[in-house]
Amino acid sequence: MISQRIKKFASILVNHSTNIQPNEKVIISADSNAEPLILEIYKQIIQKGAYPTTKIILPQMNYTYYNYSSTEQLKRFPEISFQEIKQTQAFISIPSPQNTRELSSIDPHKISLRSQTTNPITDYIVNSKNIRRVSTTFPSFSLAQDSEMSLEEYNNFFFKAVIQDWEKETKKYNKWKSYFKNADQIRILSSNTDLKFSMKKRPMILDEGKENMPGGEMFCAPLHKTTKGYINFTYPAIRAGTEVTDIFLEFKDGKVIKSNATKNKEFLKKMIQTDAGSPYLGELGIGLNKNITKFTKNLLFDEKQDKTIHLALGMAYKECLGTNKSALHWDIVKDMKDSELIVDGTIIQKNGKWR
Repeated sequence: MISQRIKKFASILVNHSTNIQPNEKVIISADSNAEPLILEIYKQIIQKGAYPTTKIILPQMNYTYYNYSSTEQLKRFPEISFQEIKQTQAFISIPSPQNTRELSSIDPHKISLRSQTTNPITDYIVNSKNIRRVSTTFPSFSLAQDSEMSLEEYNNFFFKAVIQDWEKETKKYNKWKSYFKNADQIRILSSNTDLKFSMKKRPMILDEGKENMPGGEMFCAPLHKTTKGYINFTYPAIRAGTEVTDIFLEFKDGKVIKSNATKNKEFLKKMIQTDAGSPYLGELGIGLNKNITKFTKNLLFDEKQDKTIHLALGMAYKECLGTNKSALHWDIVKDMKDSELIVDGTIIQKNGKWR
């Protein structure tokens, strides 16, 4: 039996996040672990008079692909999949891994190469106005374990973060967003960080649970060649199951000129070298979701955590008027509890609290 929380969550995804309409084609791409949510979304889409298609990923499937695929296979563009996506009006992504470290032993070059190959699809889903999309997840033992919670505790944490009155939350977010109206110079300052860049004539965009669920952030695209200074990130960054800790980045003329980490430093360097755009900043994000109070090693939640910011290396979102292009978009989170966020010389947030 499907629980009331799952029904409510599915309704938010179908009605608020993607706003499914009759006769629309919808792709649900999900790990099999999310079966209860997949079924409920599938049902609600049909009840809307729309046409759902499912793409189900089995445990070990990603590992099997990367472990056994040849370079030729990694470079082969999935043309049929792309054509299907181009004929689709909405895309719902629900990764829910049974093993979050499944790809830890895979050569990062293979992951980077495949990202470059499929980048036109990623770019279309993320940046095209022809398709609406939402990315979310579903509780699993591995996600609970990474969060250092029991599965019951994680379920309660999860549903509290996603089941909210998103219209009410958006009103609060808009107040904080107004601090960045006509902003130019942004500075992030703490004992181990002094980073500056310009966002002149670039909008600050709200995520109120439409493209990501949970929502709860605002983000912009820096003028990527203006970044200068250095930053030390509080939290580990995880990509393709590889955890990189104590990340330090130094920028000059927008580009990373020095990088370091206490764990998986070479993986970090490899990701930075993905392509010409990957050493530059594509995004500044500011966490706003007050129901996310704990770091969980799940970026979808961690980048929305209250009293944090995150920076993304690589691709800038077109809705932010960003111009940096890359197959990489890697968000890295920093705690702001001992930091200042400064806009055009004025402190607007100190120690994670809005002034």
